[in-house]
Formats: sequence, C-alpha cells, structure tokens
Amino acid sequence: MKKFLSANEAVAHAAAQAGCVVASAYPGTPSTEILENIAKFKDTVKCEWAVNEKVAMETAIGASMAGARALTAMKHVGLNVAMDPLMTFTYVGATGGMVIVSADDPGMHSSQNEQDNRNLAKFARAPLFEPSDSQEAYDMTREAFEVSERFQVPAIIRLTTRTSHSSSLVDLGDFDPKPHPAIPYVKNIKKTIPVPMFARGHRLAAEERTKAMAAASAASPLNRVDNAGAAGAKPFGIVTSAVAYQYVREIFPEFPILKLGWTNPLPKALVSDFAAKCGRVLVVEELDPFLEEQVRAMGVQVVDHKTELNMLELNADRVQDLRHELVGDVPAASVPASAGAEPLPTRPPVLCAGCGHRGVFYVLSKLKATVTGDIGCYTLGAFPPLNAMDSTICMGASIGNAAGMKKAGLKGRICAVLGDSTFFHSGMTGILSAHYNGTPVTTVVLDNRITAMTGHQDNPGTGRTLAGDAAPVTEIGDIAKAMGYRNVVKVSADDLGELERVLTDAMDGDEGALIIAYAPCRIAAKLTKEGLCEVDPEKCKACGACFRMGCPAMTRGAEVRPGAFQMKIDPNQCAGCKQCQQVCKFGAIVRVR
Repeated sequence: MKKFLSANEAVAHAAAQAGCVVASAYPGTPSTEILENIAKFKDTVKCEWAVNEKVAMETAIGASMAGARALTAMKHVGLNVAMDPLMTFTYVGATGGMVIVSADDPGMHSSQNEQDNRNLAKFARAPLFEPSDSQEAYDMTREAFEVSERFQVPAIIRLTTRTSHSSSLVDLGDFDPKPHPAIPYVKNIKKTIPVPMFARGHRLAAEERTKAMAAASAASPLNRVDNAGAAGAKPFGIVTSAVAYQYVREIFPEFPILKLGWTNPLPKALVSDFAAKCGRVLVVEELDPFLEEQVRAMGVQVVDHKTELNMLELNADRVQDLRHELVGDVPAASVPASAGAEPLPTRPPVLCAGCGHRGVFYVLSKLKATVTGDIGCYTLGAFPPLNAMDSTICMGASIGNAAGMKKAGLKGRICAVLGDSTFFHSGMTGILSAHYNGTPVTTVVLDNRITAMTGHQDNPGTGRTLAGDAAPVTEIGDIAKAMGYRNVVKVSADDLGELERVLTDAMDGDEGALIIAYAPCRIAAKLTKEGLCEVDPEKCKACGACFRMGCPAMTRGAEVRPGAFQMKIDPNQCAGCKQCQQVCKFGAIVRVR
C-alpha cells in the first residue's frame, strides 16, 4: 500500500500501524497535522488535544507506564514546556513504547526562536531519530516505538518545517492499524517513584543504557553510507542528517556521504570508520553544530568553512555556496531553473477582515496602554497601524510580564492580552499568581472560541474534542471568579465604545481585572455576512481615522488633497463587523445589504 503523504501524515500512519493506543498533543506549527491525522484512526487510537504540552507529555507517560504504546507531538518551543516530566521519565523509563515528536522550525516561519531540539534529546539522554523525507518519517516512527520498548526509554523524532510539510510517496507495507498488545502493569515504586535513593540508581542505569543505544545505533540500517567507493578518492567525506542530507545529495552527488538517521547517541564507531576511510569529513547540518562538535571531540579532522550553515533554514543554494567555497565548481544539475529570477514580494500577515482582535487593539492603542502580549494571531496587533503590543515572549507570559512591570513601578496603563486557548494553556496560573500576590493586573482574554493561529483546533472552551465528540464548555469568567477575581467583565470585541469604557475602568482601577473580549473567529465559525459596509464619498473627509484600524478590506480611493485619500471598502473582503463605522466621525461608512 502506497500513499502520497507529508512527514506529519506519515508519522500519524506509522503510529497507527505500530499499535499506538494513546496520542496527546497541543497544536503548534509545524507539528499540528500529526494529531489531526492520528484522529482519523480514532477507532484504534485514543487521541486528544491537551491544554498544553506538559499535560500532553504526562498523559503519554501515564499510558506508557500502564504498558500501552503512546505518542505526543509538539513544536520545538512546546518541548520546553514539557521538559520537566520528560527529564524525569527518561530516568524512570518507558514500559509501553513512547514516542515524542519535536517539530523544529529553522528560519522561524511561525515561531519566536529556532532552537535546535537535538540538544534537548542529548540533554535528556533519549534516542533521537531524524527523518529526511516522508518515507523515513514513517519507518523511523515505527522503529522508535521498538527502540523505546527495547531500551525502556522515550524516543524522540525530530522533524523540521521542511520535512513536516513536504510530501512524497510512502510505502506503508501491509497497512493494518490495530492496538499493540499492552505490557502488563506491575507496581514497582523503585522504578516509578524516583525519590533520591531510587533516582541515583536510575542515573547510573541511564548511562549504561546510553552506551547500549550507541552500539545499536552504529549497527542500525537507519544510518548508511552513500558512494562508499568514493572514500579516499575525494578530498573529504560528508557527515549529514535530516533534510540537510537531501541538499548534500543534490549538490555533492559524487562524494561519499555518511547519512545519519539515528543521531543520538552518536554512532561513534561508524563515524570513526567513515572518517578513517575519507581522511577528512565535512559536517553539513541544519542549525546548531550538534553533530560537528561531537565529531570534532572524537579527534576527527573536520573541514573548516566560511559559508554560514548554522543559522536560519538550510537550503540547496547555501549548500551550493559551500561547494563553491570548498571545491570551486558547481554541478550543472544543481543550478535551479529560477536562478536570476526576481524574488517574489513579501506578503506580511495581517489580522483578517472582521477579526474581533482588531477592535481591542485599536482601543488599547487609543488609550496609550503598555500591552504585554502572547503567542497567537493577536501578536499581529504589535504592527502598524495598530502599534498596540509591547512584548511577546512565550505562551502565557503576558500576565507575568504585566505583573513584573507593575512591580517594577512602571507608570501608566498596563494590560496583558492573550487568547482563549492560551489562557487554558498557561494563563490560569498567571492570573492566580497575580491575584495571590496582590498585583492589580488587567488581563484581556481575546475569546474567539478556537485555537485559531494553528488552524482552528478545539480547546476546553469550544465544546468539542479532537475526535469531534461533544465536550463540556469551560467558561473563562467562571475560572477567574473561582480564583477570587471580583472584576470579571464580558464584552463584545466589536463594540468599541463599550470596550473603551471597560478597559479604561479596569486599567485605571486598583484591583485585578479579567476582561473577556468575545467575538467568534469568522473563519472557524463560518459566520455569514449579515451585511457589508461601504463608504459614502459625499460624506468622507479623507481624515484617515479608519485606516488606523488596519483592516485589509480597506483600500485607497480618490485623492481629495495631496496625501489624503478617501477610503474604499472591498466587498469581497468586508465581513460586516461595523468596527470601521464606529470610528468615523462623519457618518461616511454605512451598512448595506
């Protein structure tokens, strides 16, 4: 059976084929589609969106301890959230096979950093697999479950944006998904309760396990040598992994290549043998010199180069520059057909027409508030013309950041902003801490009842599970009240006047407040247009106030004086939210059907 799959889809198919019983994750680009595709096998895999990555990891750990095969998936920064349980569970050890997928984002296509989570795999002493295409994602995921059970350790699959979202033909073999037989649960507190006297033994066992895994990695068919006959005939051999291998194979087709698929623990015997035959090695990898530093530490002669490889996303052009530096020629087949063509213009992201977030940021900007932001669509509120956000650090950080600013004595209005899914992810602890410590933080939850940025996944406020089943709806205001907040207000995000009144009272007050600015995501909710807005050119004074909303449905119309343009509304984009109508002092914007 063969299918055309992305690496994310391939991982999902592999998990089902390997008999995964429990899968838990929090959505985050580029990992989101893994759980969405595992949900297609809900008859054999119990799958769920967890409220955050730590809970997802802990759920998978619980399933593994019970003897079932389990998987959790997250983007690279999500693994930071889940490191606490992971670091201990690598000591405790898996029972049922447990696979962790870390989808890294070189080049920061949709992330606030580009950390290389191979370092975290080494830190955790976990086996690490790096697929270079969808077929390998399928094969390595299946092998990761086996390795996890064999060595009793959670195994990590490291994808990147390029592999996660690239598709190729995958041979699924005799595809017949069904749950893998559970390993019987046996209570063993020496294994599962790592108090210091037990954990010390685990630490020693982890070291012995790492040595055994290194030997297994050296013998694994996931590591191989291409063009072995060219060793010694070329000035150097190349050590590479993951998607970098695809670029190396294209740009250095005639060179000997040690392609590593199981990269932690590093198969040192294999590397030493390859280096001895080649004399020198060139290490080509994406992001940190994870492999190179270990190869150099072995005493292997590594080729130095000036071409930058360890920042931003790697591509064939950069590897081509590397060849030009080291060899002096470039294979004709590697020159892209688009060479010399004009690059496409950039298209910066923007809040959708009719998005409720726009009204909140318009008002906060008008009130000259210092706004600590968070991770979500609403991060776009930082940019012109709204200019209404001062910081974005990580999921849930907005509330702690605002509390810190208050504690530091920053004057003026201060407001924390985050989305509903982010509130459930890590905002609840923030508002509780602020309340407990008597810090009067105003927090605005932009409640659009969906996890919008990653593609409209459900959360505890939507009333649906990943599998599409009905679920209880958790009200954000009830949580705040249960924590002791008295000032809890729900307001329409499209009502600019009421927003201004509520936000002014909250930020100028002397107690903590939680404001729920509610407006469903127009895309996720499939809202129909109740009517469109248009501009009456006879009344429009070209004052430019409406343009400060930054709505993509607004375009320049007639120029009435130098540099002053009337506004026109594109009927194909207008959502009929009427926010622009509320900022026009001249009544020039009217609702039409």
